[in-house]
Amino acid sequence: MFENIVKTTEYIKNNTKYNPKVAIILGSGLGDLVNFVEEKEEINYEDIPYFPVSTVAGHAGKLVFGKINNVEVLLMQGRFHFYEGYSMKEVTYPIYVMKQLGIEKLIVTNASGGVNETFEPGTLMIINDFINFMGTNPLIGKNDERFGVRFPDMSEVYSLELIDKAKKVADSLNIAYREGIYMACTGPNYETAAEIRAFKTLGADAVGMSTVPETIVANYLGLKVLGISCITNMATGIQKFKHSHDRVVETAKKASENFCTWVSNIVKEF
Repeated sequence: MFENIVKTTEYIKNNTKYNPKVAIILGSGLGDLVNFVEEKEEINYEDIPYFPVSTVAGHAGKLVFGKINNVEVLLMQGRFHFYEGYSMKEVTYPIYVMKQLGIEKLIVTNASGGVNETFEPGTLMIINDFINFMGTNPLIGKNDERFGVRFPDMSEVYSLELIDKAKKVADSLNIAYREGIYMACTGPNYETAAEIRAFKTLGADAVGMSTVPETIVANYLGLKVLGISCITNMATGIQKFKHSHDRVVETAKKASENFCTWVSNIVKEF
């Protein structure tokens, strides 16, 4: 795996002039942030050696390099999910590549379902912790000490420093936000009403099918992580109609203006 990552990294470095320290993973319906990127350079996933390819609607499938508010950035416009049939190592492969590229700070974003009944569709939530309910872990297997230690600490999975910056930026822009705990399930089915009642008891505020594997690996590799969820629907048993991925993407796009303004100004503080 290490040798593959080196080859992937070499290909990317040979196809961009940028050396960003900040990366952003864009969740379903949140791809409009690329419109804030100046002097863009794009690389399609399918052209990158050993890189997986997005198969989900709302995920464009390319790396975008450029500048946001004069800060060099790398955007993943489209992520990989365990439910697509990828292994956990494949799902998190881009994070290893980011580390080799020199990324130090990572913003992970997602579209998620609201478990906290004080939320509503369109709510932006700073993730302050996670619950891994996926039944597996991206670090399972033989450990390569070139990446990180066998038993990485997870006491501050989302950087308190970055959370503080995000709050101050939101307050200065009068952008409403909440804080909460994100629970990750494998999907691809939406959760049952009974599961949501259980998740609420466990302390989850939002539920989704991504983000946690990337967060685990980022912490393992020593990256600082900020997580932001867009609550695109209320979870099963709370909302009164059936779930639809199209509606998830539609709601995320409606919240996209505030999301993009917020994240682009957070980057400026990095």
